[in-house]
Amino acid sequence: MNHIVEKRVGNNIRILREKANMTQEVLAAKLQLLGCDITRSAVAKIEVGQRHLYPDEIILIKQILNVKYEDIFEMEDA
Repeated sequence: MNHIVEKRVGNNIRILREKANMTQEVLAAKLQLLGCDITRSAVAKIEVGQRHLYPDEIILIKQILNVKYEDIFEMEDA
């Protein structure tokens, strides 16, 4: 994945998580409860584009944050 795209998607996830009033720790815990082997530190790295996202993580993040895929993958400036 392109580094610019990874940073943008990660930032989108951070914004969506914050809009949901959720901490990185809570998001990681919810992902773990749904079977994702992920830590708060990994969530932080995703949000700054330092870690790749796996398809199952994207699906679960969408579900947990109750957003659309388009919200996660938005590439235009808001």
